[in-house]
Amino acid sequence: QVQLVESGGGLVQAGGSLRLSCAASGGTFSIYTMGWYRQAPGKERELVASISSGGSTNYADSVKGRFTISRDNVKNTVYLQMNSLKPEDTAVYYCNADFAANWGRRYNYWGQGTQVTVPS
Repeated sequence: QVQLVESGGGLVQAGGSLRLSCAASGGTFSIYTMGWYRQAPGKERELVASISSGGSTNYADSVKGRFTISRDNVKNTVYLQMNSLKPEDTAVYYCNADFAANWGRRYNYWGQGTQVTVPS
């Protein structure tokens, strides 16, 4: 069982920056694909960025060039650096850990979320 704890959310003016952190415990962090998702009021949860165990990254088109995901396998932490924030980035941001074992079972865990607010 993996526990994920996000931090770093808050209120920031448009054009500003925030760095989210997600600390993992209880599992072998390095084998998981780590992702950041977000959910705005009245909208579905969407993938923001992900980073594989090998370091390959993937971004939603809406954040490309502004957000950067990274991981530290020594600190068991994944980060989301968010620059040039826009009001439409306002959402609860969730950390996710995902691992598909070769024996068919999938291991998937979520953090509790951290609020990011960018006033218009």
